[in-house]
Amino acid sequence: MKRQTGFTLLELLVVLIILGLLAALIGPRFIGKVGKAKTEIARSQITLLEAALDQYRLDVGRYPTTEEGLKALIKPPEDPELRSRWQGPYLKKRKIPKDPWGHPYHYRCPGEHGDYDLWTYGADGQPGGTGENADISNWD
Repeated sequence: MKRQTGFTLLELLVVLIILGLLAALIGPRFIGKVGKAKTEIARSQITLLEAALDQYRLDVGRYPTTEEGLKALIKPPEDPELRSRWQGPYLKKRKIPKDPWGHPYHYRCPGEHGDYDLWTYGADGQPGGTGENADISNWD
């Protein structure tokens, strides 16, 4: 008589319970770190966009207007005089990045807090908030 080898249903259930407990204990720690990481990514992207805007200003002589927006970093201006000074695109991927939560960055020039304002509303996409939902800006 041949004996079949394998796992019993009870052994499989014990393994699944252990894996579930591990996920319940370790999962929340990683989820909190993901939120912090996205916030840091947004700060880094804002810094990179600031550098691109500063380079645009050096070449063209002014920051893009609110109407031109961040698209001016990848698309030359309509004005022939400004177009001749434009040395872009100013972003390597020739694409305006979205914030880590998939929302577009907001840009205003002239700004209320400086030459221009650049910000994201965080995970919730709404003004205000705390933690991962907090606004991240170039004036903080």
